[in-house]
Amino acid sequence: QVRLVESGGGLVQAGGSLRLSCVASGRTFSTYNMGWFRPAPGKERELVAGITGGHGDQTYYADSVKGRLTISRDNAKNTVILEMNNLKPEDTAVYRCAAALVGTDYDTGSWGQGTQVTVSS
Repeated sequence: QVRLVESGGGLVQAGGSLRLSCVASGRTFSTYNMGWFRPAPGKERELVAGITGGHGDQTYYADSVKGRLTISRDNAKNTVILEMNNLKPEDTAVYRCAAALVGTDYDTGSWGQGTQVTVSS
């Protein structure tokens, strides 16, 4: 229902910063929960950061990134942002943006192709 395009990945040294963007095509962007995912050892993926749709803009962060990553959204621009600070080599991954209508699971939602984040030691 919605097309997502990520950007902002790249190569950065440990301790550096990146800003990931996810732009959605849908006209009802504000009604979607938005999340950033990455692969995890022994798992298909993990939710790194999420932000709810509708009112409230509640956020979630994985313990491994808490305090270093910040998710936000600009509904007027159909954009969700992931500010990444103090990056670590273990943060290296393809980060994918996902959208799910409020009340549904990300597994049934829309996914972007991903943007590569590489953090050197």
